[in-house]
Amino acid sequence: MPPSVEFRQGAIELLILKTLSWGPQHGFSIARWIQDTTNDVLCLEEGSLYPALHRMENKGWVEGEWGVSEHNRRAKFYRLTTDGRRQLASDTRGWWRYADAVACVLNATARPAAV
Repeated sequence: MPPSVEFRQGAIELLILKTLSWGPQHGFSIARWIQDTTNDVLCLEEGSLYPALHRMENKGWVEGEWGVSEHNRRAKFYRLTTDGRRQLASDTRGWWRYADAVACVLNATARPAAV
Protein backbone atom coordinates (compact mmCIF):
# COMPACT_ATOMS: atom_id res chain seq x y z
CA MET A 1 0.00 0.00 0.00
CA PRO A 2 1.48 3.38 -0.99
CA PRO A 3 1.92 5.99 1.74
CA SER A 4 -0.84 8.55 2.12
CA VAL A 5 -0.13 12.19 1.32
CA GLU A 6 -1.17 15.38 3.07
CA PHE A 7 -4.15 17.28 1.77
CA ARG A 8 -3.60 20.65 0.16
CA GLN A 9 -5.66 23.62 1.35
CA GLY A 10 -9.19 23.44 -0.05
CA ALA A 11 -8.77 19.87 -1.29
CA ILE A 12 -10.88 18.23 1.41
CA GLU A 13 -13.93 20.35 0.62
CA LEU A 14 -13.47 19.82 -3.12
CA LEU A 15 -13.20 16.05 -2.74
CA ILE A 16 -16.25 15.91 -0.46
CA LEU A 17 -18.26 18.01 -2.90
CA LYS A 18 -17.25 15.74 -5.78
CA THR A 19 -18.13 12.63 -3.76
CA LEU A 20 -21.56 14.05 -2.97
CA SER A 21 -22.14 14.92 -6.63
CA TRP A 22 -22.95 11.20 -7.10
CA GLY A 23 -25.72 11.39 -4.49
CA PRO A 24 -26.24 11.54 -0.73
CA GLN A 25 -23.64 9.78 1.43
CA HIS A 26 -22.86 9.44 5.12
CA GLY A 27 -19.45 10.42 6.47
CA PHE A 28 -17.87 6.96 6.51
CA SER A 29 -18.91 6.28 2.92
CA ILE A 30 -17.50 9.66 1.81
CA ALA A 31 -14.12 8.86 3.38
CA ARG A 32 -14.15 5.31 2.03
CA TRP A 33 -14.96 6.39 -1.55
CA ILE A 34 -12.12 8.92 -1.55
CA GLN A 35 -9.68 6.37 -0.14
CA ASP A 36 -10.76 3.65 -2.58
CA THR A 37 -10.78 5.98 -5.58
CA THR A 38 -7.24 7.21 -4.83
CA ASN A 39 -5.89 3.69 -4.19
CA ASP A 40 -5.31 4.51 -0.51
CA VAL A 41 -3.20 7.60 -1.28
CA LEU A 42 -5.72 10.03 0.23
CA CYS A 43 -7.12 8.96 3.60
CA LEU A 44 -9.64 11.33 5.10
CA GLU A 45 -9.69 10.91 8.88
CA GLU A 46 -12.70 11.70 11.08
CA GLY A 47 -10.87 14.66 12.62
CA SER A 48 -10.73 16.33 9.21
CA LEU A 49 -13.90 14.96 7.61
CA TYR A 50 -16.55 16.01 10.11
CA PRO A 51 -15.25 19.54 10.75
CA ALA A 52 -15.16 20.03 6.96
CA LEU A 53 -18.74 18.76 6.62
CA HIS A 54 -19.88 21.11 9.41
CA ARG A 55 -18.12 24.07 7.73
CA MET A 56 -19.78 23.15 4.47
CA GLU A 57 -23.18 22.90 6.14
CA ASN A 58 -22.66 26.37 7.64
CA LYS A 59 -21.79 27.73 4.19
CA GLY A 60 -24.92 26.15 2.72
CA TRP A 61 -23.01 23.82 0.37
CA VAL A 62 -24.38 20.60 1.91
CA GLU A 63 -27.40 19.60 3.94
CA GLY A 64 -27.51 16.72 6.37
CA GLU A 65 -30.39 14.43 7.25
CA TRP A 66 -30.43 11.51 9.66
CA GLY A 67 -31.16 8.07 8.26
CA VAL A 68 -30.10 4.44 8.48
CA SER A 69 -26.87 3.20 6.90
CA GLU A 70 -26.42 0.03 4.86
CA HIS A 71 -25.34 -1.64 8.13
CA ASN A 72 -28.58 -0.66 9.90
CA ARG A 73 -26.91 2.07 11.93
CA ARG A 74 -28.12 5.60 12.45
CA ALA A 75 -26.06 7.94 10.26
CA LYS A 76 -26.22 11.47 8.97
CA PHE A 77 -26.48 11.56 5.19
CA TYR A 78 -25.16 14.63 3.40
CA ARG A 79 -26.29 15.92 0.03
CA LEU A 80 -25.20 18.79 -2.18
CA THR A 81 -27.29 21.91 -2.32
CA THR A 82 -27.58 24.14 -5.37
CA ASP A 83 -24.91 26.39 -3.85
CA GLY A 84 -22.75 23.30 -3.28
CA ARG A 85 -22.99 22.35 -6.96
CA ARG A 86 -21.96 25.88 -7.94
CA GLN A 87 -19.06 25.72 -5.48
CA LEU A 88 -17.97 22.35 -6.89
CA ALA A 89 -17.90 23.78 -10.41
CA SER A 90 -15.96 26.86 -9.30
CA ASP A 91 -13.47 24.92 -7.16
CA THR A 92 -12.95 22.34 -9.91
CA ARG A 93 -12.03 25.07 -12.41
CA GLY A 94 -9.68 26.65 -9.89
CA TRP A 95 -8.06 23.32 -9.00
CA TRP A 96 -7.42 22.43 -12.69
CA ARG A 97 -5.96 25.89 -13.29
CA TYR A 98 -3.62 25.43 -10.32
CA ALA A 99 -2.66 21.87 -11.37
CA ASP A 100 -1.95 23.03 -14.93
CA ALA A 101 0.29 25.84 -13.65
CA VAL A 102 2.24 23.45 -11.39
CA ALA A 103 2.58 21.02 -14.31
CA CYS A 104 4.04 23.81 -16.46
CA VAL A 105 6.77 24.38 -13.89
CA LEU A 106 7.45 20.69 -13.31
CA ASN A 107 7.61 19.96 -17.04
CA ALA A 108 9.74 23.00 -17.91
CA THR A 109 12.80 22.25 -20.04
CA ALA A 110 14.31 25.72 -19.99
CA ARG A 111 16.34 27.04 -17.09
CA PRO A 112 15.31 30.28 -15.39
CA ALA A 113 17.10 33.36 -16.67
CA ALA A 114 20.05 34.44 -14.51
CA VAL A 115 19.47 37.61 -12.56
